[in-house]
Amino acid sequence: MASIKIAGDTSGEITLSAPAVAGTNTLTLPTTGNMVGKHSIWIPASAMYPNTTNGCAALAQVELSNGPELKVLDFDASADENAQFTVAFPKLWNEGTVTFQAFFTVTGTNTGTVAWGLSAVAIADNDSINTAFGTNVVATAKAHSGTSNDLNVSAESGAVTIAGSPSVNETCYFQLMRDVSADTQTGDARLVGIKLFFTTDALTDD
Repeated sequence: MASIKIAGDTSGEITLSAPAVAGTNTLTLPTTGNMVGKHSIWIPASAMYPNTTNGCAALAQVELSNGPELKVLDFDASADENAQFTVAFPKLWNEGTVTFQAFFTVTGTNTGTVAWGLSAVAIADNDSINTAFGTNVVATAKAHSGTSNDLNVSAESGAVTIAGSPSVNETCYFQLMRDVSADTQTGDARLVGIKLFFTTDALTDD
């Protein structure tokens, strides 16, 4: 019976190989260092709340004629409006920048674009929560399909830097806005949720 040898190399890979015989293949497996990277979490509109000042509409449940009912936040076309949410990232997060994609719909046929922006701040134990958000980053505006209640998915945003020097065991507060100066949609933008992307540098929270 052929034996299998496990060997590591400087590239951070593990190679399983058998003695050289005709038809033998080599299997290379990634090590821990190659298994961490970019991940995403879903933040539904139902996990967000309108800002007290310049806030979007309250969470609404919308019944359509078929299939799913929606839990949405409506953002007006006439002025920038905002909603907020919080995330306590796992320790395996690298405490770096994040990106996002917005998922939304429009009730109507206008094909104008909608632009979404995100900013954030990290708050540690004994830090004041009364701290400003970091720089707002706006994703490329996404045009509505022109069909009422079609789902629209924005492009992934550029890097969002979280203010407050984030570290482990902190709460990150996020503010999502509709930037009407960067879009052309005449109707309300109905936010369904966002996909938030972050990067890990470990496999567990140990």
